[in-house]
Amino acid sequence: MKTRIVILGAGESGVGAAVLAKKKEFDVFVSDNGKIKNKYKKVLSHFEIDFEEGKHSEEKIFNADEIVKSPGIPDDIPIIEAIKKKKIEIISEIEFAGRFNKAKTICVTGSNGKTTTTLWIYHILKKAGLNVGLAGNVGQSFAMQVAENEYDYYVLEISSFQLDGMFDFKADIAVLMNITPDHLNRYNYDFQKYVDSKFRILQNLTNTDSFIYCIDDKVINNELEKRKIKPKIYPFSINKKNDGEGAFLNKNEIIINIKLTNIIMTLEELALQGKHNIYNSMAAGIATKLLDIRKDTVKESLSDFRGVEHRLEYVTKVHGVEFINDSKATNVNSTWFALESMNKPVIWIVGGVDKGNDYETLKKLVKSKVKVIICLGIDNQKIYNAFADVVENIVSVNSAAQAVDTAYYMSKQGDVVLLSPACASFDLFENYEDRGKKYKRAVRDL
Repeated sequence: MKTRIVILGAGESGVGAAVLAKKKEFDVFVSDNGKIKNKYKKVLSHFEIDFEEGKHSEEKIFNADEIVKSPGIPDDIPIIEAIKKKKIEIISEIEFAGRFNKAKTICVTGSNGKTTTTLWIYHILKKAGLNVGLAGNVGQSFAMQVAENEYDYYVLEISSFQLDGMFDFKADIAVLMNITPDHLNRYNYDFQKYVDSKFRILQNLTNTDSFIYCIDDKVINNELEKRKIKPKIYPFSINKKNDGEGAFLNKNEIIINIKLTNIIMTLEELALQGKHNIYNSMAAGIATKLLDIRKDTVKESLSDFRGVEHRLEYVTKVHGVEFINDSKATNVNSTWFALESMNKPVIWIVGGVDKGNDYETLKKLVKSKVKVIICLGIDNQKIYNAFADVVENIVSVNSAAQAVDTAYYMSKQGDVVLLSPACASFDLFENYEDRGKKYKRAVRDL
């Protein structure tokens, strides 16, 4: 009898897992409690995969041998609780795809910077002519690519939700950018649970594997003291020099030292500016040098990388007022980096679905840089409470167009309007991309 795989969620990862399961000749069923997008329905129909939408039929789910859960589905909803009681194993799409993957994997996680770093590594490897795929939390689903392609390398951005459903999967090179409070609503507001989730990036690694991490991150350092780390370590830092292999900042130069080769670049040569991008470039440089990419290729790629849409993305300038789209900043730490990199008076658009945010760390920056706060969300009380004694002008709006119009009206030449929400987008938007696109459209309509 065929093994029965049930997939919950018919988005990018769920449909990818379904196609891979079908190709491996499992009995496959896909269930989505919401409406499935037409493009995904076409794929499921093309591969003759049985599916349902708008419900979860227990009789079709509880007879599964194994369940692949999409990362966006919380662990505490009734259907998941019921599956756990039935003792049916629940895994992530990354875990499932990993069983059939023969390629080398470079896996990137962290609270911030993981998308940029993942794309930067991918850019370098593509430029070096390697046969490489991009997947995980960015790009096409990992499972779909394992089903359809024969890559030699994968660069995977992996979120904490994906890590939670990974057990036997192993990276060859693991990258941990940083750990700051994020998604605490999914971890019962217990920061340690979130930290433990991020450290799952190291599970199953051996002494022949590599671990790249930010030594400036206090949370990571505290955890490293408590844990036995098997892979070879490669720290990166902007605060302290490193005599061993890794990367550090020396005055105005980044030094990446791997396999007795030094790559030296000035900060001005980097394609992306700002403190956070120094870290991102260091991690990308180390990872690609570990794969023996030529020094000249790494240097050139660190200089010509184009960056990520919705991450400190310059939109345009209107009558001397600059507009920046940082919609991808869905937590406080991301927004801290955005504000820290601003050198003009800021009109800050903030708000959305609060994920247990503590705004205290932003107060000093907000006081010195922000002249107006525009709250873009349904419930803005927490933002008012946090900044009422720091910024005089705080206003509320309920659409991207309203936010842009208000910001423009309250701005003057030489100001910068920064959309950096520090919150999830699901109260008013489909996702952070939808929020960013609507913001950019509204700016261009001025």
